[in-house]
Amino acid sequence: MKRLLTFSVLLGLAVTGAAQAQTPPPAWQVRPGAPAIDAQRYRADQNRMEMDRLRLQADQRRLEAQLGQMEAQIARDRIVSARQPEPVQPAPLPALRSPEQERAARQAAEQRRRSDAEAVGQIDAWLDRPVP
Repeated sequence: MKRLLTFSVLLGLAVTGAAQAQTPPPAWQVRPGAPAIDAQRYRADQNRMEMDRLRLQADQRRLEAQLGQMEAQIARDRIVSARQPEPVQPAPLPALRSPEQERAARQAAEQRRRSDAEAVGQIDAWLDRPVP
């Protein structure tokens, strides 16, 4: 009986050991003879972490730029609202002249028109001259 019990225990251990030997090792266990660190996976993880870091940096810079733009807009609005409005200047009144001054101005304008017409007439006469 004791032998039978010992034999069954040994048989059970042998079957259990054989079953364990046929299953593949878990993924986290390194195969015998393989390097302890998978270089490709390590480089891929490094690259992924660096890309994540750069994305976070870019997002942070973008948010800081937006914050600066908003602060500048607020400061500009505050300055504009604090500015005193410019007083409205009435249109200047036209200069009032006496009737004698108006008559003199009209006569001077007429004199200028006549002299301009004479000068233009002289130019026209010169242009219309017969060509020898």
